[in-house]
Amino acid sequence: MTIKQLPETLINQIAAGEVIERPASAAKELIENAIDAGATRIEIATAGGGKALLRITDNGCGMSDQDLALAVRRHCTSKLSAALDSNPLMDIKSLGFRGEALPSIGSVARLSITSRRADSASAYQIAIEGGKVGEVRPAPGNPGTVVEVRDLFFATPARLKFLKTERAEAAAITEMVKRLAIAFPQIRFVLSGSDRSTLELPSTGDDHLARIAQVLGAEFRDNAIALDAEREDVHLGGFAGIPTFNRGNSAHQYAFVNGRPVQDKLILSAIRGAYAETVPHGRYPVAVLSLTVDPALVDVNVHPAKSDVRFRDPGLVRGLIVGAVRQALAREGDRASTAGAGAMLRAFRPGFGGGGFADGFSERGGSSGASHPAPPYGARPYGARPGPSADWSFDRSPNRPLEGGQARFDTLAMPAARADGHATVSEIAEPVAVPTESGAFRLGAARAQVHANYIVAQTGDGLVIVDQHAAHERLVFEDMRKALTGRRLPSQGLLIPEIISLPEEDCDRLMEHAEALDRLGLAIERFGPGAVAVRETPAMLGEVDVSGLVRQLADEIAEWQTADSLFARLEHVAATMACHGSVRSGRLLRVEEMNALLRKMEDTPGSGQCNHGRPTYIELKLSDIERLFGRS
Repeated sequence: MTIKQLPETLINQIAAGEVIERPASAAKELIENAIDAGATRIEIATAGGGKALLRITDNGCGMSDQDLALAVRRHCTSKLSAALDSNPLMDIKSLGFRGEALPSIGSVARLSITSRRADSASAYQIAIEGGKVGEVRPAPGNPGTVVEVRDLFFATPARLKFLKTERAEAAAITEMVKRLAIAFPQIRFVLSGSDRSTLELPSTGDDHLARIAQVLGAEFRDNAIALDAEREDVHLGGFAGIPTFNRGNSAHQYAFVNGRPVQDKLILSAIRGAYAETVPHGRYPVAVLSLTVDPALVDVNVHPAKSDVRFRDPGLVRGLIVGAVRQALAREGDRASTAGAGAMLRAFRPGFGGGGFADGFSERGGSSGASHPAPPYGARPYGARPGPSADWSFDRSPNRPLEGGQARFDTLAMPAARADGHATVSEIAEPVAVPTESGAFRLGAARAQVHANYIVAQTGDGLVIVDQHAAHERLVFEDMRKALTGRRLPSQGLLIPEIISLPEEDCDRLMEHAEALDRLGLAIERFGPGAVAVRETPAMLGEVDVSGLVRQLADEIAEWQTADSLFARLEHVAATMACHGSVRSGRLLRVEEMNALLRKMEDTPGSGQCNHGRPTYIELKLSDIERLFGRS
């Protein structure tokens, strides 16, 4: 079989298969070119999900007629140094650098480029259709560049069959624009077209958080913690959302390396590890991480799409992310999400159909379906008895004068307990005076226990509702977690060491982590070139599939350069033990016990979430409560 040189058009179409996967890929390449050109305003217009039309307009530096002719040829770029004595791929400081995007797009679509430099009297235009390049000619145009792509993949119809619906492709373009907008807050982005509603993101200058709020929503401002950490010349900035501010998928996790949006599995793994045991299963934290690293220490030339990167020291990067995020959460993450308070407020509003207080009054938080209006809060006719589920009451003496709303709160009474653990109706404990120090503590002072499970505490500017079981479960777990990290964990010796055959490279990786595994109670030794011997396993795990555990660790080290899964399994055991050893729902607590729980929560990192990641308390500000009653 004779070897032949492929035609240039076919070469470009093959390259387009790697660079231009879908309309969003084409939009990404073109917008990155506009950013590299110094644009401060970028407008994107689409039709048919980007398949029928994709137009990018910028006010960047523009191109001359000579530059325009070279721009549509493969491997022509202005972004790499051509010096023979240097390696330009080790010092990439621009988004684009491969010189493949424009010729790849032109080989599968109808492409036209109109560009004008600020010092030029005229603009110039070039057109490509299915790989056929036209002549450069003068054309009207403002300073900057307009790139118009029509009928994407018309020259490769098979590729069209693999595209999703117009709506899905339009959404992918929107997501890509948002990622680039977060990375470059000083640029104004406008996304419009016949297939979408207009998205406009004005420039926020140096206020990175303001741009993030434009993309992720204003609530992110109140639920984010700033990150600023550095280790061996690798700097981590950005913002980490508090654990209680989470989402149903990972689409709200953004990562940038030297300003480049990436979807790197190492970074995503680090985010997952940093939020371990703080976010519920099936929920995902919100985070925007920005890494700044010497270009020589990161390879962005892994794939033509440039969305993957490789770090020279991945362990350093992962450790920096996990450590910085955990420190931030320990410092400021123990608070309830404002989203939870917002949902609670909506549930209290009249007419809300979400199962809260609606047309009827229900003691357990749902609509009772009653046709009569709900009684005034805390009021009932003298002599009437509360329902059997009522676990607390006001002092309802008919002779007590009403001295305003605060007087009612001042006389909240705790229930007395019967032998069966339920509150009595006739025996109401003495009213609890309001402690003067209620405003001195972050979680306030206990006022009541609702339904033998929820503690109501008054703070200096609102109130807090605490799930007593979830909160105490977290406190017990944190005590056990300290024991896990404070010393070598107890282990159980195997009567006969278990020999596990593994590829030699897996054995090498395991032995590199042998000391760390030994501190967790897993003692391994090398047993020839292709096996390890396990002599001890962690006592907490009881009977364990030793072979499966070691193979899982070997796979994890190969994939992520870490052996965190063993510690995660031990933490899971600790979490289960904590759940069974904590204050149960339905247990009546004295005021002293409730206040002690609140103080312990204030002193314990991570107490804002239970071991399963659910919030342990919800906070309502006084201004929110007043808004419910029309006072503001």
